[in-house]
Amino acid sequence: MVKLSAYSLMISSFTTFHSIILKKPRRFSINIPFNHSTKSRTISYSQNVQIHSEDVMGASRYRRPLFSVAPMMEWTDNHYRTLARLISKHAWLYTEMLAAETIVYQKGNLDKFLAYSPEQNPIVLQIGGSKLENLAKATELASAYNYDEINFNCGCPSPRVAGHGCFGVRLMLDPKFVGEAMSVIAANTNVPVSVKCRIGVDDHDSYNELCDFIYKVSNLSPTRHFIIHSRKALLNGISPADNRRIPPLKYEFYYALLRDFPDLTFTINGGINSVVEVNAALREGAHGVMVGRAAYHNPWQTLGHVDTAIYGAPSSGITRREILQRYQEYGDSVLGSDGNNRPNVRDVAKPLINLFHSEPGNSLWKRKADSAFMHCKTMKSFFEETLVALPDSVLDAPIAGGVPSGREDLFANVHDLIPPPYNVREEEALYA
Repeated sequence: MVKLSAYSLMISSFTTFHSIILKKPRRFSINIPFNHSTKSRTISYSQNVQIHSEDVMGASRYRRPLFSVAPMMEWTDNHYRTLARLISKHAWLYTEMLAAETIVYQKGNLDKFLAYSPEQNPIVLQIGGSKLENLAKATELASAYNYDEINFNCGCPSPRVAGHGCFGVRLMLDPKFVGEAMSVIAANTNVPVSVKCRIGVDDHDSYNELCDFIYKVSNLSPTRHFIIHSRKALLNGISPADNRRIPPLKYEFYYALLRDFPDLTFTINGGINSVVEVNAALREGAHGVMVGRAAYHNPWQTLGHVDTAIYGAPSSGITRREILQRYQEYGDSVLGSDGNNRPNVRDVAKPLINLFHSEPGNSLWKRKADSAFMHCKTMKSFFEETLVALPDSVLDAPIAGGVPSGREDLFANVHDLIPPPYNVREEEALYA
C-alpha cells in the first residue's frame, strides 16, 4: 500500500470487487521497480534511440522516453495519470503545467498539487513562470516529491499564460531569460531539466531563429533535452485549439535540429496520433515522441499499444474490466479527499469516458455516465449503473488486441525538406 496525501492507492494489490466489474478474477501487477529516496535518485537513459529496445531496468532507471504523454491543462491530472499507468507500464507521463507561483503560495498545501502515487513514475513535472525567484523556490519545494524530470513550459499559447502571465510560448522571444530560468531550476533539483517549446512565435518563425533559441538556452544552462512542438504559435488572440490547427506542421525543422545539435536530445510533438506514427518518427531518427490528445481521447488504442509496439515488451493481457476494477479501488479511496466533496465521482470518472472509444455500447455508456454523475456517490455504484451498457466482449478483450492504425508514411519525405544547416556566430548568438 502506498500512501498518497490523505488516501491510499493499492494498484498492484488484488481484491475481488463487485461482479459487475470483475467477472473473471485474474491477478495483475504493474511490477515496475522504483527508487523513491528523496534527493538521491539519478535518472539516466541513452540518447541514441533504437526502436524496440530491451534495456534492462534498474532501481533508478526506466526505459527511455521513446513515448511520452503531453502535459495538458485540466486533463493530465492525477486521475488520468493513474489510468494511463494502468494501461501502459513504460510511457513517460507529464503533469499539467503548474505555475511556479501556485507552488510557492500553496506551500502549506503542496500535496494537493504535487503528490502522486509512485506507480506513476516515470513522471515529469511541468512548471511555468516568469520570475526567477519563484521558479527557484517552486523547484526546491517540488524536489521532495521525486519527479524524474522538471520541464519548463515555453510553448503554451493560451492568452492566460502567454498574455497576462507573460510566460509560456512568449518566453521564446527572450532566450537569455529562459537560459537563466533553466539554470535556476537546475540548481534547485538533482534530476534532469528540459524545455518544451514551439518552432517559432508569430513572425519569428525561421529555422535560424529557432536554432538561436536552442543554442542560447543550451549554452547558458544545463538544459540538454528539448521537446519541440512542430508548429509555431500565433499570439494574435486565436484560441489554443486554433493554435493546434492553423499553423502548419513543419517536422523538417525538428529533424534539422537533430543534425545541427548532435549533443542534445529532442522529442518531437504535434500531429502524431498513433503508435504507428510514433514508430514512423523513430525510424526517421527521432529521439523520442510526445503524443497529446490521442492519448486522452483514445487511451485504450493509443496507450494500449505503447509497451508492445514501441518498447517491444510482451503484452500484459490485462482487460478493460480488470483496469476498471483497479481504478474503482483508486477512485473510491480519493473521493472527497480535497474537502468540499471534491473530487467527486464526475471528477474521478472523467478520464474513463473515452476508454471505450468506437466500441459497441460506447454511446449508451456515455449517456448512462451522464445520468449517473447526477446521483452516484461512489465509483462502485457508478460502475454498477453504467457498465451494463457494454458487451462482455468489449470489457474482456485483452490489451493491444488488433492492429493499430495510423499513417506509416507521415515522415517519409521529411529529410527532403530539411532547411540548410544552422551557422552560428557564438558571441553574437549568445549575447544579442
